[in-house]
Formats: sequence, structure tokens, C-alpha cells
Amino acid sequence: MGEHEHDHQSSIKANQKRLLIALSITALMTVVEVIGGILSNSLALLGDAAHMFTDTLALGLSLVALQLAKRPANESKTYGYLRAEILAALANGTILLLICVYIFYEAYQRFLDPPEVEGGLMLGVAVIGLIANLIGISILHSVSRHNLNVKGAFLHMMGDALSSLGVIISGIVILVTDWSYADPIISILIGLLILKGASGLVMESVHILLESVPKHLDVKRISNEIKRIQGVKDVHDMHLWTITSGVYAMSAHLLIEDRLVSDCPMIVDTANETLRNEFGISHTTFQLECEECSSSPVCQIENHRR
Repeated sequence: MGEHEHDHQSSIKANQKRLLIALSITALMTVVEVIGGILSNSLALLGDAAHMFTDTLALGLSLVALQLAKRPANESKTYGYLRAEILAALANGTILLLICVYIFYEAYQRFLDPPEVEGGLMLGVAVIGLIANLIGISILHSVSRHNLNVKGAFLHMMGDALSSLGVIISGIVILVTDWSYADPIISILIGLLILKGASGLVMESVHILLESVPKHLDVKRISNEIKRIQGVKDVHDMHLWTITSGVYAMSAHLLIEDRLVSDCPMIVDTANETLRNEFGISHTTFQLECEECSSSPVCQIENHRR
């Protein structure tokens, strides 16, 4: 196992611990909100509990994906199961979009028939839920910027926190003014915020699964850096893609000057070092080519292979 792979495995273990804590918090709060919703007759609180239940399932999915990602590569899956994290992120984003549809539907129903609720109990349970979600958000926040799977779980908990905040605000408004329409109005605003994060997560997951160029990498700049390597004349047929969050790969054809075969590894090593240090690309495949095949040992080998 290379140094990069070892670091990735270590980060997976750390992310698993964070997700397990977040999962425990969300599962506990689901039970609390179901009980609170029944006792207070709060449809908003029961809706938030349903939201938390789906998030508990989503966090569980993220944990399963991380466990799969730890499995080593084999003959049939030469990159291992690293893409399981991206599939989980896509699933989580899709679930969030469905939750948005549910929130909008429930808001519409509440406009038609606002429910009578026990504002005090509803408010108390929602405050506990918000505190729990803020703890989960603080646990996942730093990792969510570097791992798409954890980002999906983070967005779920952010949606929970916003939902709890909405229940708190609507509870206060209902207690003070008895204006029941505050609940569906705030629900719509919450849904719009969740929709923005969910759509971005789905698009980013699809971007990776389509093996598009990572957004932070510039193909032209990478090509120019490789061309600066002594012995490299040109670069073509370049492909850049993301294997999983933080793991990037590249393949390319390098047109090199005529030289001995024994000199070629130096070019490849220099290219790999440049890509790893400057761009964070750890998996590379290069095909070396030259223009004058009649005299170059490299091209003679290439012709022999053909």
C-alpha cells in the first residue's frame, strides 16, 4: 500500500467515527421528536421527525459506503470500492431532493388546513433537536469540505438544523400571535435552502461519475507544466478524472525526444512528482512516443508491440 493509499485509509477511519457520532445523535433525536410530536399534536414536529428518520438512513448509507471503500482492490475492481462513496453521495443528494418535495407538499397542506398545536412542548423539543443537530454539524463540518460522501451527510444534518430552527420560529410566532401560517411559510424557506445544497451535491456526484475533469484542475496548466520537463516535446490524449473525493487520476501520451530506453523512467518519475506535488494527482498512466521511429530504441519497442 502506497503512502497516499495509507493516508486515504486513515481518513476513512476518522470519517467513520464522525459519521457514527452523527448517526447516533440523529437516531436519538428522531425518537425524541416522534414522542414530542405525538404529545404536542404537532404536525410540524412529526414532519421534522420524518425528516430526521430519512437522514438517519442516509447517514447509515454513508457509513456503509465508507466501509466498502476500505476494501482492497482486486482483479475485477482494480480501483477497489472507492466509488462507493460517490454513489452514496448521489443517493443522499437524491433523498434530499425528495425531502424538499415532501416539505413543499406539507407546506401546501398546512396552508389549506393549519393544524392546532401545543406550542410550548413543540418549542422545547425543537430546541433540543436544534442543539443536537448543531453538535453533529460541528463534527462533520471540516471533513465535508474534502469528502463528497461526508458532505452529503453534513447537508442532511444542516437540513435537520434548519428544519428544527423553522419549527422553533413558527412555534414562537404561534405562541405569541396564534398565526398558524408561519409554519408553512418557514417550511418553504427551509425547503429552498435544502434544495440548493442537494442539487449541488447531485451535480457534483454526476460530474465525478461521468469522469469529468476535476473543477479545481486546469488541463492547459497541467499540460504546460509537463512540457517543461526536460525531454518532453508535447502532451496529447490527456485525460483527468476523480476516482473518489481527494483521489485524482490522469493518463496521457508524452511525445519525447529520441533517447535510450534507460533514460525514460527519469521523465516519468519527474512527471509524477510534478503532478503529485503541484496538483495532488496520485494515479498516473503515461504512454511515451517519439517522432523518428527508425533510430529511437523507444519507438522500436513500440513498433514491436504493435
